[in-house]
Amino acid sequence: MELLIPDWPGLPANVGAMTTMRAGGSSQGTYGDGVGGGGLNLGMHVQDEQQQVLHNRHLLRSILPAQPAWLTQVHGTVVVDAELVSQPVDADGSVAATPGTVCVMMTADCLPVLFCDSAGRVVGAAHAGWRGLAAGILEQTVAAMRARGAGDILAWLGPAIGPQQFEVGQDVQDAFVGTDPLCSKAFAAIDGSQGKFLADIYQLARRRLQQVGVERVSGGGLCTVSDQRYYSYRRDKITGRMASLIWLR
Repeated sequence: MELLIPDWPGLPANVGAMTTMRAGGSSQGTYGDGVGGGGLNLGMHVQDEQQQVLHNRHLLRSILPAQPAWLTQVHGTVVVDAELVSQPVDADGSVAATPGTVCVMMTADCLPVLFCDSAGRVVGAAHAGWRGLAAGILEQTVAAMRARGAGDILAWLGPAIGPQQFEVGQDVQDAFVGTDPLCSKAFAAIDGSQGKFLADIYQLARRRLQQVGVERVSGGGLCTVSDQRYYSYRRDKITGRMASLIWLR
C-alpha cells in the first residue's frame, strides 16, 4: 500500500494518522492505480467489485489497531462517537477518546480533516465537501471533541481538490460569503465566465476552524485532481475512494 503519513507538527506520540493513496490494492480498471496496477479503492458504494473492496479493506485493517468505524457519508453535519459504531450510520464526522478506536473518512476530492488535542486524549475526523463545510461539519466535530474533554485542538487538512481545479458557481460562493464576508478571499472569479469562480477549499476550512479557536492547522497543499496518485471524482467520474484515518494508541 502507498500511504501518506501527515507532516503534522505537534502531533502527540500516542496518535496515529494516515491517508491511503490509490496504489497497492486489488481493484481494477477505473478503480485501479492509474498505471495498470491494482488500486486500493475502499468505497463499497462506487460500483467496484465487492470482493475487491473487501480485500482492500482487509489489507488496510492489517496495519490498524482495529476495524475502522466506517460511516455512510451524506454531506451533512452529524458527528458520532466512533466507539459506538458497529455498522455504518449516516454521518460526516466522528470522534474517539478510547485507544484503539479508529476514526475514518472516505474522499475523492472532498476535504478530509483529521483532529487531535495536544494532550493526545481525543481524536476526530470530518468529511468536508463544500456543502458540509458551509453547513458546519468542522465546527460540529470540534464541539464533539471538546464535549469529550479535548483541550487545545490541532487539525490536519488532507488531500482534496486544489484551488486551481475547484470550479464552482455563484451558489457556492453565496453559501460562504453570505454568512462570512471574509470568505470572499477564497474565491477567484474566472475571466469570461459570469458567476463562475475557482474556490480554495483549504482556505475556507482554515477560516472555519479559526472561528472556533483552532489555530494550529497543518496540511492543505495536495490536489487530488492534478495528482494521479489519488482518486478524483471530478477528474475521472467513475473512481474509487481513499481513506483518512486517526486513532489513539
